[in-house]
Amino acid sequence: MARRLIVDTDTAGDDTQAILMAALADSIELEALTIVAGNVEFDYEVENAKYTLDLADAADEVPVYEGSRRPLVKEFEHVDHVHGDGGLGGELYPDTGIPSADGHAVDRIVETARESPGEVSLACIGPLTNVALAVRREPELNELLDEVWVMGGAVNTLGNDTPSAEFNFWVDPDAAKIVMHELDVNLVDWGLTIRQGSFEADELEAFEEADTPYADFFTTITRHAREFSKERLGVDATTQPDSLALACFLNPGLVTEAETYFVDVDEREGMTRGYSLVDELGITDGEPRTRVVEAIDEAAFKRMFSDMLLHGNPERSL
Repeated sequence: MARRLIVDTDTAGDDTQAILMAALADSIELEALTIVAGNVEFDYEVENAKYTLDLADAADEVPVYEGSRRPLVKEFEHVDHVHGDGGLGGELYPDTGIPSADGHAVDRIVETARESPGEVSLACIGPLTNVALAVRREPELNELLDEVWVMGGAVNTLGNDTPSAEFNFWVDPDAAKIVMHELDVNLVDWGLTIRQGSFEADELEAFEEADTPYADFFTTITRHAREFSKERLGVDATTQPDSLALACFLNPGLVTEAETYFVDVDEREGMTRGYSLVDELGITDGEPRTRVVEAIDEAAFKRMFSDMLLHGNPERSL
């Protein structure tokens, strides 16, 4: 039986690939996309999500629900400079004409969980505003959901937005704190992405040379990100944190090392806003409840990603 999944997303380049993976995998029944403020202007995120579903021939089956247009408390900045104007490399501005679903994303998450207790999972690949509001709306959400996967945080490593914080946690640290305290989360962080979820120039050649709609889409939306990587890090590469989180949900065998720790988030303004405290040494008296993915089978992940782009099936080799 296909596993039911809602993907909560701030749809820019890397989010689209996670959405493709969920939409193209036969073992997943993608229930809905819920949109949250984050990477780029909200209306771009909505259209980017619909365009990606349409590319996967899933737009008729998967509704898109608009959610929180700003974080719970904080002000924030978009990162068009990373993903390109509009979020898809600055070359693609979808105008699908596909209507959004009626209702708010938070209501959709809560109602689906209540209607099917223990049957629906959440993959959270943007800031956690919608999810935190869902927790406040339904205090039993943790018991009602099957699995919760979060791409966020920088586990005892440099952040990607500030030296101390990963972008999703920085945008809405108040929401991230609530989610880490209230839900049993499987966490895929920025450090794991850098170690095992990046594609360098030689690996990207196969996608550039391929003549498939998914590979063409990927090549288009990553051009700007690769240029940003060259300028910031000195390497021609793309990172795929959201796809990595989705792949771990899709294929649990990818995870080769994981430990459960107490995780907290610094919600204060200042240098450490969004910092993810991961108590690997058990120093605090916090309850260990977050399963942190520490290593994966990198070759298997990249094979899934390649099978998705080249063959339209991320499960082809499973």
